[in-house]
Amino acid sequence: MRRTKPLAIVACAALLSLAACGGGGSDDDTPGADKSFRNADTDIAKDAELQGPAEPIEGASEGGTVTVYLPDDPGPEDLDPTNGWSVTGNSIQQALTHRSLTQYKRTEDGTMILVPDLAEDLGTPNDDFTEWTFTIREDASWETGDPITAEEVAFGIERSLDSAAFPSGPGTEYSVNFFAGADKYKGPYTDAKKSDAYDAITFDNDARTVTIKMAKPFPDMDYWGAFMAMGPAPLGDASEPPEYGRKPLSTGPYKVESFRPSEELVLVRNDQWVPESDPARHQYPDKWVFKFSADPTQVDQIMLSGNAQSQTSLSASLSSSNYADATEKLGDRLVQQSAQCTSFWAPDYTKITDINVRKALAYAYRYEDAWLASGEVPGVTRVPANSIMPPGMAGKKEYNVDGEQFTYNPEKAKELLSEAGYEPGEFEITMAYNEGTPTTEAAQEQLEAGLEESGFKVTAIPVPIETSLYTIWTDPSNNINKRLNLRGVNWCSDWPSGSTMLPALLRTGATYNTALFSEPAIDAEMDAINELPLEEQADAWGSLDEEISTEYFPIIPTAFRNDLFAFGEKIGNPTGDGALGAPNYKDLYVAK
Repeated sequence: MRRTKPLAIVACAALLSLAACGGGGSDDDTPGADKSFRNADTDIAKDAELQGPAEPIEGASEGGTVTVYLPDDPGPEDLDPTNGWSVTGNSIQQALTHRSLTQYKRTEDGTMILVPDLAEDLGTPNDDFTEWTFTIREDASWETGDPITAEEVAFGIERSLDSAAFPSGPGTEYSVNFFAGADKYKGPYTDAKKSDAYDAITFDNDARTVTIKMAKPFPDMDYWGAFMAMGPAPLGDASEPPEYGRKPLSTGPYKVESFRPSEELVLVRNDQWVPESDPARHQYPDKWVFKFSADPTQVDQIMLSGNAQSQTSLSASLSSSNYADATEKLGDRLVQQSAQCTSFWAPDYTKITDINVRKALAYAYRYEDAWLASGEVPGVTRVPANSIMPPGMAGKKEYNVDGEQFTYNPEKAKELLSEAGYEPGEFEITMAYNEGTPTTEAAQEQLEAGLEESGFKVTAIPVPIETSLYTIWTDPSNNINKRLNLRGVNWCSDWPSGSTMLPALLRTGATYNTALFSEPAIDAEMDAINELPLEEQADAWGSLDEEISTEYFPIIPTAFRNDLFAFGEKIGNPTGDGALGAPNYKDLYVAK
């Protein structure tokens, strides 16, 4: 799973950030290619034998500083690897600072493959995938120079079970649902740090092995291994949350020099990283400077100026108003990247109980106008969505909930409200949005206008751009959240499977089930799919997607997503990461 930046969630426009994002596409990010929406790959290949060091990038040179602008994106709230589940944070940390059991590597033709990282291979399962064993490399180290031990990896994985300490982390979806005994054990912090409280994760420091027992078959454990939560943590108090999240120890080619949430992250070389231990990462630049919550208009001006500041910079998005100019000026340095991501409006299932009202909301959404207002390029970075599962995902069904693709149609919305028994202006929608930048506020204006023209009354609660809407939407005790009956979520698959979309968004009690959808029969179907033969699961997820949408319509898919990245002329190898839907940080360099 990975959520993307929350402001985009509300506006369904500038999607950018949750955790693992599946999909690749050998030509989705081809520099200079004709720009039109492209689907992600349906699969990610694996190479369990690949070893370090990563082969050099042709023409690459060492040195220099890369500045990365993230317009309208507040970035990660902390840097604790166990808590990382956003596209923005994961793409930076997984590439540059934090290693895990496995990782993704970009090949020469642009496709992404799953390869080993701290583990010597992709793990060894038993016959029914209820137990996995990983052997940890002996030549990988912390930024202190100390070797990474199997015990530290086992402890890092155990931390992912602590949903109280890490309520928005990926372990809330995978570790707590698949690891044996997770229904009883609450994690090393919540369960009073009892070292003997949980025995489903065992280690052998001499043999350098970590073994994990599952409560049910989990054939995708090697994919889950690519999350930072499946990596090491210092033992004991040294990694106590939340303090550890301010400046965690690095295991990758770069380490944290400074971090100001919602403002800036500075990374410098980690001289204790061992290239021979790493099959996919490089260490070309001397320094990385990430600028969060950047003003989109100012960033576009910088990237299109061609001045010294822009030459060693890149931007993780580009505004629609400058798309034509950027296409002409940047050429091969304007890179389009696909990803398996869908944007949603999430009506509160406990408050908006009539399916006709939820359908009315789908017709009240100003699709292209909202995208344009938030800086997206209709037909290139956003297209209308018709399902929960995104294009390129195996098993996805082509269907339309109401017999047609939802488009902005206020008269149709009013008809549906009338069928539900509501007069124009009678049904009130209460939503939150990020204020503070022209794009977020312009997109919100479009959404409110669409709702009001469609017969809804709107109460909109502004939230500073520095505060992620996810912190509100995923907190049941938050006072603002208690008032809302319309939320959002942007979701990217953690790997190319419906198992990383539907359960995370619609299982009862799931952290990112911001619609609060709950149907026991659907929960049971999700559990049953995990027990099917592997070759039957993709089609089953697609069928369940259609069933949920047509019978319940609990969340409203508003857009499928591509991204545009703008690279300065001295950024070498300008490419995207198709597994994370982000710039390809692992392979970038500053040209001499």
